[in-house]
Amino acid sequence: MDIFFQGIQQDFKLFILFPILSAIFRFIFIKVYQPYPSLTGHRKALCECFRFGFWWGMDFNAYLFLISMVLISIPSIFFGFFREYGLELRIFLGCLYGLILYTAFAGKMIFYHHFHDTFNYLVHMGRKAEKHNLVDVFFHQDHGGWILLGYLPYVLFVSAACFYFQQLPSIPYPQFSEPMVQYAFNTAVFLLSILGFYWVRYGGTLNHRNKPEWDTIPSIVKEDAFLARACVDDLVALKWVRRKPLAEEMQHSDAELEQSIQRILPGGSNWQGEGDPLLLFKRTAEGPIIQKPSQVFVIVGESVPQWTLDPLYADLHILDATKSWIQDEHTAYMKNFLPAGNISRPSIVSLMSGIYDAQLELNEMESFWQGQTVTSFAGQMKKLGYRTIYWYGGNASNGNFNHFGRAQGFDEVRSATDFCGEDAPRTWVGIYDHVFLREAAKQMKVIEQPTFHFVYTTSNHGPYKIPMDVLGADPDEMLKDVGDDIRKDDERRKAFSTARYADRAVQKFIAEIQERFPDALILYTGDHSNLYGGLSNSSLVPRDFMYRELYCTPLIVHHRDIQKNLFGDNTIGTHLNIMPTVLEMIAPKGFSYYSLYPSLTQPQPDGLVTPKQWITPTELGETASGLVEPVKEADREGTKKYEPEDTHWRQASSDMTSLTAWIVRHADQCLNHYVR
Repeated sequence: MDIFFQGIQQDFKLFILFPILSAIFRFIFIKVYQPYPSLTGHRKALCECFRFGFWWGMDFNAYLFLISMVLISIPSIFFGFFREYGLELRIFLGCLYGLILYTAFAGKMIFYHHFHDTFNYLVHMGRKAEKHNLVDVFFHQDHGGWILLGYLPYVLFVSAACFYFQQLPSIPYPQFSEPMVQYAFNTAVFLLSILGFYWVRYGGTLNHRNKPEWDTIPSIVKEDAFLARACVDDLVALKWVRRKPLAEEMQHSDAELEQSIQRILPGGSNWQGEGDPLLLFKRTAEGPIIQKPSQVFVIVGESVPQWTLDPLYADLHILDATKSWIQDEHTAYMKNFLPAGNISRPSIVSLMSGIYDAQLELNEMESFWQGQTVTSFAGQMKKLGYRTIYWYGGNASNGNFNHFGRAQGFDEVRSATDFCGEDAPRTWVGIYDHVFLREAAKQMKVIEQPTFHFVYTTSNHGPYKIPMDVLGADPDEMLKDVGDDIRKDDERRKAFSTARYADRAVQKFIAEIQERFPDALILYTGDHSNLYGGLSNSSLVPRDFMYRELYCTPLIVHHRDIQKNLFGDNTIGTHLNIMPTVLEMIAPKGFSYYSLYPSLTQPQPDGLVTPKQWITPTELGETASGLVEPVKEADREGTKKYEPEDTHWRQASSDMTSLTAWIVRHADQCLNHYVR
């Protein structure tokens, strides 16, 4: 027993290194990404962040003690090998666990840089992402080479630390004269080792219900969105992602899905859980607002966020070309507008199908390559007599949009990688925007029949590798009115210049098609927001990001017969409002169509939901955290996030995902409309 008693002390010494290492990683994360110029005033929240994070991290760290005890200390009682090489084995075990922590930490740092969040559901989306682009981003934008080189000094550091901690003094094994007392002591040591493991793993309690979880984060920490993320250990966050599927609703029974869908059906609808619930979202056009256009363009720009149009960011001059277009007397603009997804593919899938993709990757499902939703955008435009074409700035076969697009009603799917020629300059994602849009415009100009064009660009996407001479920007002049921390930062200069280039390319394209088709109806939005430039805790934005900056993208509508008051009193919208808005603008009175939401030219519900956010005229909420903030333009002060009084919008968000889950599960009943 002496051997075991000494062994578990060595196991404990090995274990105590890693909560310290986790705290160091937490400190680095906060130091690098803190959204405040100073942590003064946040000290109490910071202390609670480290305290709660320390105990929460024990969910994994405690296992190092248990594993070392089971694999080294207990075998040492019986085998000399484990006694002789116990030090080396523990150092090896510590290095192995340390490498796991380093890898998770490096991944978290990269993930936060791109998505302003610790690991979340988007990790699942990486399975079907373009791997070449991920590698390119890793090495050319995320300094992947330095991360890989960092493994060597890190392993040496962890090895030395493990060795040092193993040299800490141990308590001698107590000897008792009475055998029964000795046996009792030995038994107590063993049982206390197991009990101590569970006490530590559960965060200083033996009651599993009281172990640290998201809901039990101290209020002072949870109210600070950044520190709330910082207190979550990396492996804990990955555990959440593994346990939580892309859509929990897919795990629900049909009866549960029916109950959810009933809550979002139009008033007076009666659905018995049979057939296609989308048929209950039938609407009748009130009559055209404009003369039927010969061409309809829905342009989706890669990473076009609303924040770049807010006055706070005017001195960055990122979307100046679009700002000029917005000033046109025949251009309507909605600024409180949510995308259908937080990354590209879910947004595009949702816009095409008319239902939320909800990160279920409908474009990868063969059932959606064969059948079409009754709410499909292109399918309903064809009913109005339009030919339908999807123009993509990359290769539409990536993500199987060649199959998905055709099934959802597009007569043609045209990839820039095909029609721009093999020598066309490109990134991993697609052809340079100015080349893609120039060649697309040439082909569009010779089209005589009425056509619905869905155009999606790609260039405003990291890594930002388009040469400055192509971007045509002078960052010194472009950023002359902002602080040196922004103006002299190479990464920011390149990101802003790329966004400005993409904006100019789109507006030049719009000018060309307006000249060729003066009666064209043109809508422009972004696939999602993007925080390129990382301006939090800069001289311009001395705070954390608002939900508006994280999520909102604009919607801009132009036609020669409309005025700026096109949307009336409506101040909020989502991507799924785009299709009914187009149909109500051009369809004859009595035309029947299907849409989850009404046109933006008509009265809206009290609030609108997407799978990840919701918005009302006064509040913008995030489903993951359940918090909301006031709806207002970005300013230096930002907004405080808080618990909403009305919690049903979060449920409605889940209910919309349940609707998609039903369609997926019952594809044979729900995708039998307009099958090609």
